[in-house]
Amino acid sequence: MVSFTEIHCRENLFPISFTRHTADIRIGMSTVREKWAWAEKTFPSISTRDNVPANLIPGHDFFTTLAAHGLEQAMADPSKYRTVEYPWEIPVHNAWAIAEDFNMLLKGKRSLPRPLTMNITGPSDQVFIETGARIGHCFINTEQGPVHIGAGAELMDGVMIRGPVSIGEGATVKMGAAIYGGTSIGPHCLVGGEIKNSVFFAYSNKAHEGYIGDAVIGAWCNLGAGTSCSNIRNTATPVKAWSIYQKTFIEAGMKCGLIMGDYSRCGINTSFNTGTVVGVSSNIFQSGALVSKY
Repeated sequence: MVSFTEIHCRENLFPISFTRHTADIRIGMSTVREKWAWAEKTFPSISTRDNVPANLIPGHDFFTTLAAHGLEQAMADPSKYRTVEYPWEIPVHNAWAIAEDFNMLLKGKRSLPRPLTMNITGPSDQVFIETGARIGHCFINTEQGPVHIGAGAELMDGVMIRGPVSIGEGATVKMGAAIYGGTSIGPHCLVGGEIKNSVFFAYSNKAHEGYIGDAVIGAWCNLGAGTSCSNIRNTATPVKAWSIYQKTFIEAGMKCGLIMGDYSRCGINTSFNTGTVVGVSSNIFQSGALVSKY
């Protein structure tokens, strides 16, 4: 059984880590803990009790090196894994993590046949459909990466997806939604409108029109109809986001959208400024202006 350490990472990952262990953060098709559970079953030689950094995002080559040579050598090559120090780094690495998980977690499994209602551009073997998924007339593009559709998920008519994208178990993508690469829709989420390079944790809803980009939405959140976020400054300068732990604004890269903790919600037509951070169990509504950045 792997032992995880959160030293020097948990606090900087607030508000996402307020309500979960860092190893339970979702990135790619699964959580960090779920990736390690797969590896321990796949590589019997993996039996490390070392304190593995919980914010380390492993890829397939990381696990093969670990199984053959141990943790120290696996961590010696940064190309085989990623790390997240702040919540806004989750979208930065999400496209990479989806592609790694697709080739790792689905190895040896067989996809359901692609239905005639699915129009695929790019390699068709880069679409994987789990048992019980329901597929309407939709458009899938795999030229830039794979698309995974989880068990019992539903893609309604008119859905457009450009990989790499992961649609979680029991999730629903509503009619006419546009889902861009680098997006993970967690289990049992309900989403619509336009979503780009973002991660939704489980049981969250963005059921209507509006744009969410370069964002992290926690579990059990609800975004009212028309909710949108900015992800780039008009001045094309680095975005600054509020660090709850450091109690100051710090640079978050050129693109950073909305970071929302678990159980939060916002009213219809809410407009979030670039790099807005929302804590846990917040209730947000406004009248005509951008809400506060924290």
